[in-house]
Amino acid sequence: MANNIEYDTTGKPHPYHIVRPSIWPLAAAFAGLLFALGFIFYAHDVKIGSFEFGLKGLVLGVLSIMAVMFFWWKDIVFEATTEKAHTPIVEIGMRYGMALFIASEVMFFVAFFWAFFDFSLYPDQANMIARLEYTGGQWPPPQIETLPAFDLPFMMTLILLLSGCTVTWAHHAIMEGDQKSFFKGLSLSVALGFIFLCFQIYEYTHTTFGFAEGGYSSTFYMATGFHGFHVFVGTVFLAVCAIRAKKGHFTKEKHFGFEAAAWYWHFVDVVWLFLFIAIYWWGSLGATAAH
Repeated sequence: MANNIEYDTTGKPHPYHIVRPSIWPLAAAFAGLLFALGFIFYAHDVKIGSFEFGLKGLVLGVLSIMAVMFFWWKDIVFEATTEKAHTPIVEIGMRYGMALFIASEVMFFVAFFWAFFDFSLYPDQANMIARLEYTGGQWPPPQIETLPAFDLPFMMTLILLLSGCTVTWAHHAIMEGDQKSFFKGLSLSVALGFIFLCFQIYEYTHTTFGFAEGGYSSTFYMATGFHGFHVFVGTVFLAVCAIRAKKGHFTKEKHFGFEAAAWYWHFVDVVWLFLFIAIYWWGSLGATAAH
């Protein structure tokens, strides 16, 4: 040791994280390939001789991806908690990465909103013959029985807004070093996310229209269904944070893992507010009348 600075065989210490060689990127690529092949073979009912690879490959691909995710993220947690490799400089890069990821997710949902508004604002477009036959020149299409916005969807909105409050409570608690309240806030957020998903499953089982019944139904299920998937991902994200909180991984100075989960959860909340206003409420009123 010289001048209170530690030196090792890697040279002069620096605030950057030099990642060790890892098998997980390669394993993730093969897992994704297995999933893609399984999905394609299953969708087209392709067999390899007498072997039905499709469904088996699809399931094996999903399990492989989940295994890679578990072990890869376990290594990252080890880097953060044991090796202390996530320095403030490293965290800046992770913050930018998370922000860009959420920005890409925003554009993902923009596509669904674009499709919905294209259908709803122009239901009587003359050069869209199939659309005109489907909508009869009005929106929502007369054959679609829309869901009352201020019924179950409004309840689901309140649940998500409340979960945003509990996540904010947890964030405030960790900033104050209150580990007990931090864990309580996370646990309540996970429970509310699970309740929301249960209500969405109930909603889907009680709708009167199917996925392939035209533009309204397809955009409704794609937008709300992918949002439900994001709620599931966010709930798992927060549940992992709750487990880590119980293990004492987060402190008032170092808690980016939770902060990233909180960002993601607030993004999910905001997307739902747009879905509720645009699809459940305004879409049910009828874009023609509103326009």
